[in-house]
Amino acid sequence: MSGLLGVRVLLLWSCFCLWSGLASGALVISRDDEEPQDSRTSARSLQKRSTNEMMVEVHSVIVDCTVTSRFAHTVMTSKALNKANVSQEIFFEVEMPKTAFITNFSMEIENRFYVGEIKEKEKAKKQYEKAVSSGQTAGLVKASGRKMEKFSVSVNIAAESNVTFILTYEELLQRKLGLYEILTRVKPKSLVQEFKIVTNIYEPQGLSSVDAHATFLSNDLLPLVEKTVSDKKAHISFSPTIDQQRKCPGCDGTLIDGDFIVKYDVNREKNLGDIQIVNGYFVHFFAPPVLPRVPKNVVFVIDRSGSMTGMKMQQTQEAMLAILKDLDEEDHFALVPFDTVTEVWKESLTKATKQNVSDAMNYIKTIDARGSTRMTSGVTKGIDMLKKARQENRLPERSTDMIILLTDGMPDHGLSYVRSNVASAMGEKMSLYCLGFGNNVDYNFLDVMSKENRGMARRIYEASDATLQLQGFYEEVASPLLLDVDLRYPDNAVDFLTTNNFAQLFNGSEIVVAGRLTDNNLDNFLVEVLGQGFEGDYKVEGQASALDWTAMYPDDEYIFGDFTERLWAYLTIQQLLEKSKTGDSNMKANATAKALEMSLKYSFVTPLTSMVVTKPETEDGNADPVIADKLTEAQRQMAERMGYRYQSPPSYTNYRYSAPVFGMISQLSSGVLLSSTVDGDPHFMIELPDRHDALCFNINDKPGTIFNLVSDPESGIVVHGQIIGDKKISPDGTMNTYFGSFGIIHQTLGVRLEVNTQEISVFQDNKQVKLLWSDTAAVKGLNMDLLVTKDRSLTVTLKDSVKFVILLHKVWAKHPYHRDYLGFYTVDSHLLSPSVHGLLGQFYHGIEYEVTGLRPGEHPDKPDATMYVKGRELNVTRGWQRDFSRDVKNGERVSCWFIHSNGTGLIDGDASDYIVSSLFTTD
Repeated sequence: MSGLLGVRVLLLWSCFCLWSGLASGALVISRDDEEPQDSRTSARSLQKRSTNEMMVEVHSVIVDCTVTSRFAHTVMTSKALNKANVSQEIFFEVEMPKTAFITNFSMEIENRFYVGEIKEKEKAKKQYEKAVSSGQTAGLVKASGRKMEKFSVSVNIAAESNVTFILTYEELLQRKLGLYEILTRVKPKSLVQEFKIVTNIYEPQGLSSVDAHATFLSNDLLPLVEKTVSDKKAHISFSPTIDQQRKCPGCDGTLIDGDFIVKYDVNREKNLGDIQIVNGYFVHFFAPPVLPRVPKNVVFVIDRSGSMTGMKMQQTQEAMLAILKDLDEEDHFALVPFDTVTEVWKESLTKATKQNVSDAMNYIKTIDARGSTRMTSGVTKGIDMLKKARQENRLPERSTDMIILLTDGMPDHGLSYVRSNVASAMGEKMSLYCLGFGNNVDYNFLDVMSKENRGMARRIYEASDATLQLQGFYEEVASPLLLDVDLRYPDNAVDFLTTNNFAQLFNGSEIVVAGRLTDNNLDNFLVEVLGQGFEGDYKVEGQASALDWTAMYPDDEYIFGDFTERLWAYLTIQQLLEKSKTGDSNMKANATAKALEMSLKYSFVTPLTSMVVTKPETEDGNADPVIADKLTEAQRQMAERMGYRYQSPPSYTNYRYSAPVFGMISQLSSGVLLSSTVDGDPHFMIELPDRHDALCFNINDKPGTIFNLVSDPESGIVVHGQIIGDKKISPDGTMNTYFGSFGIIHQTLGVRLEVNTQEISVFQDNKQVKLLWSDTAAVKGLNMDLLVTKDRSLTVTLKDSVKFVILLHKVWAKHPYHRDYLGFYTVDSHLLSPSVHGLLGQFYHGIEYEVTGLRPGEHPDKPDATMYVKGRELNVTRGWQRDFSRDVKNGERVSCWFIHSNGTGLIDGDASDYIVSSLFTTD
């Protein structure tokens, strides 16, 4: 069995054990036995597992959600009994909306409570790293699909003992397309004696609609959904008996598997909106009942670079065709596709007449993917078109200007450069909406840039429904009702106000403002709302007064009485976290500090805090902590990019595996890459295609140094590379270095190959053959095949052993400093022996490592983290390198963990240990 195959089998087996012992789902109680030792014990282990799982009896699974004026407070409780005569590890899993903040978690075991403690993330970090270094899995939260996060914890329960798990989280429901949504995901995976989902909604404005459904509801289960709706209150419950849960009479399988969804809206009779005052805090919900839409002027800036080839471009075209059909005739629009160059459908914005829309749809069908990403030029072209149309008075005076950018790539210049240029060009009236397609896009950059320019960003997931995702986003912003909305309150009566100025109000959405009252004299609490509508300036005002909740809900003894204060805190923290991404360093620091202070005060698990849960002591006396964190969208994206189910540490991912280094033999990008860019020293990148991750490091040494890259004593294959430098030192005092020549030796076959930037020389049986890069040639031999693609690449295939590709990077001959250089790619190495070594060879049969503890790095877009590898603890940085295998000129950006100091700690020994005396030495 080859090393590659062996690792793959290990990965498949580990995955199977995980799902057998720890069932997936939103609410799970299960048992986990010891890992089986090898495949020969699989049947016996599986039988034992099945038997023992029957010894865990799930008493109850209860989801209790109380919504008070859009603020949802959810408690998930589950109780289980270990019926076995030995202790067992019992798992508890909950899925919750990614917009929610965990506020509490506790376990009750034998009348003792173990309660989570919310701490500053940095203070929780030491406890976490201690647990990780001792081999414990300390992260509790990971991403689960697009909307959810999964909280999971396990605890060892003594024989015939009970455990009760309780998790509480809170969120402010957002109105989208005219509805609020409460999503509960339930996947118990077994029959439950008491299963119950209860939702109580209290809305003083009055309920206009309430609907409840579930993805798992059959005709038999549908009548079990009970719904009682009065003017200002709704009660929804779903509580099937254990027999009603069964897939079939006598079966142990359960029908309960999926999403339980409640959607509702409220009455909107007041133009001023609804203002609620409770316990010294107020909240103002603003979404007036009937307003005419404001015409929009929209420029669609569409990425058509090579990475959009195939399904992405097809789905983009399908979405654009539907979006164009939806344009109102009073709207104006333009199409700006971009790749290496930026083009336009028409030189100016066009009114959305039926004929113009039809012509635009035909044009959309002709867009094809090519070239590389030049995002800045595409966006600035759209800005210029809107400015010119405004200057020439070709757009309605009362209309809104927006740019919708769709891209799957990275910015073509420095992030701060692009952001400052775009912000400067857009001014204070245009809005930028960014749609990031796929996992390679820098979503955090798009998110910040859009918010700096009166807009928002949205991730578009690579999936069969990407077209619907694009259309769904457009529907949210398609119908602006008001522009420049300003909600005003008396300065002497309110402080600590959340954001009260908004660029737009869209149909189907809602503006929410909250604050603390300093004056209890509500006779002076005058509220004004100003804005610009289609028919003229919008202005309404009125007096606010406190609600008597006891009179409104006399039969309810408790309705989450401090909801306005907690809603205010939730909203304030969310907005402070956004502010911490923009502005100068002082503004960011102040926003971060205030958000942290409030997160701790109100017991919210946010990106700045962690919940530390200390488990009961085990038989060996250990009581290791586990950590619950809040994931950012960037962390979720990174987890998906790396192909993991997210295991969250105090600040980032936690994962451990042994992974094969190579994927498909026919794909260059699936190999180990050694290449350099024209402005950097040799960059080594170890790609892990099965995990969609990469490790990278630089080797810095003087020109003329020769390094051993691959050395396999059993097959006799050796590869060395020699460094060259720039023609001369640049004015800034730097000297870039590159690989300028490679020596490839196959001792068993008696073949030597020397490759430099001028020619390719083959030595065998005292004969020499020379090939030039300026020719396309193919040489087939008994033991070696060579294929030269003119001025581009050399493919070397050695019989029954290995396949390499060497790329030629051509530089302008008259460049004052830089020169031609080479890149080295391993395409197939699975036949090399386990003894293979060298700077690259040591990684050919996989590497085991773990990354945890994300923290801010020197560059805001390149966070640092801690890597555990080869028994060492390293500081690493999330960055990127270029893979030139598909595009020799521009390359493709690949995200990777960068190991500093010449790869020290990742590579065996020191970089100097790999220096050799000549290209063909075999010592």
